[in-house]
Amino acid sequence: MTAAEIAKDIYWVGAVDWDRRDFHGYSLCPKGTTYNAFLLKDEKTTLVDTVSAEFAGQLLCNITQVVEPGQVDYIVVNHVEPDHSGALPRLVAATRPEKIFTSPMGLKVLKEYYDCQDWPLEVVGNDTTISIGRRQLKFLETRMLHWPDSMMTYVVEDKLLISSDAFGQNYASSERFADQVDQAELWSQTARYYANIVLPYSTVTLKILDEVAKLGWEVGMIAPDHGLLWRGDGVCQVLDAYGRYARQAPANKAVVLYDSMWHATERMAGAIADGLVQAGVPVRLMSLKVNHHSDVMGEVFDAGAVLVGSATHNNGVLPSVAGMLTYMKGLRPLNKIGTAFGSYGWSGEALKHITAQMAEMGMEMIDGVRVKNAPKHEHLATCAQLGRTVGQALKAKLAG
Repeated sequence: MTAAEIAKDIYWVGAVDWDRRDFHGYSLCPKGTTYNAFLLKDEKTTLVDTVSAEFAGQLLCNITQVVEPGQVDYIVVNHVEPDHSGALPRLVAATRPEKIFTSPMGLKVLKEYYDCQDWPLEVVGNDTTISIGRRQLKFLETRMLHWPDSMMTYVVEDKLLISSDAFGQNYASSERFADQVDQAELWSQTARYYANIVLPYSTVTLKILDEVAKLGWEVGMIAPDHGLLWRGDGVCQVLDAYGRYARQAPANKAVVLYDSMWHATERMAGAIADGLVQAGVPVRLMSLKVNHHSDVMGEVFDAGAVLVGSATHNNGVLPSVAGMLTYMKGLRPLNKIGTAFGSYGWSGEALKHITAQMAEMGMEMIDGVRVKNAPKHEHLATCAQLGRTVGQALKAKLAG
């Protein structure tokens, strides 16, 4: 894609990765991603962030559409993760910048990634203001949102917050702004990004939202490092959404996720889902044979109840269920009611293992159900009752 002016003398010069399907270990479905970088044309022309290494040539080409690379005076490194700094060595060689600004932790991480002892590195912090001519740049460290080095850059005169990995989506598009694309898909991808990337740092997210408010920065545009940019009403909408996401208030929704060996656990899952519906709780029934763990997490994210099923396999759980539980635990979902279920042939330990892992995540556990071999009518009736019990517990929690 070519350079695009997003405000007077401020250009998007990043890259669109149309073919990316796996990102940080989770599936992107068909939407790809972008690596956003921003060029501020001023007395000191400044590049904020770079792109993944394989797109370094595209970044240089886009810069050249605005200025010659040698005219780039400053580079700001908001985040050292390789999808944002991978092109940095090539950019430094091409531009020979006067200064490269980064956070205190960014300095440490840059030295761990790159041979940068000859780079003109300079640390900036929350109390730093840099003049680049007509504009002033301020900075906000956002440690552990989602790396220790993370930082945001605020362009005062343009009311532009360049927000690094916060407020983004994995959304490849020829458009640059969030209001230019399908809104249902946009918000689905925004929530999915939060659920799979930002969720473990929800406490930090709330803290950063408070800090931005206390700083009194008037934000008219948010430019994340992935996906589409927010402007106009979209700014308040995404700030409000991040507050909701971070608080993780439970919703009237259940997710039944499972894997099955000979369809017995699958039949149990269907009966449990019926019981949830009977209790007035919308449900998503998700087989781990056909749903990627990131898709499942996108549904678990805002669900008030999570029900996990597995056949017993080698005295434990099926590998897909074990992987899903590990992935879910790492993302630290809060405020969930949980239960376990599954079939078995002779030992039946799956129920115990699932229950223990869900309890470790802090879920409010309800006793589950296990069935030996094929479930009969009375077993499925018990499963439906489990669904109703979980649904009633969720309704009571939401009402209380």
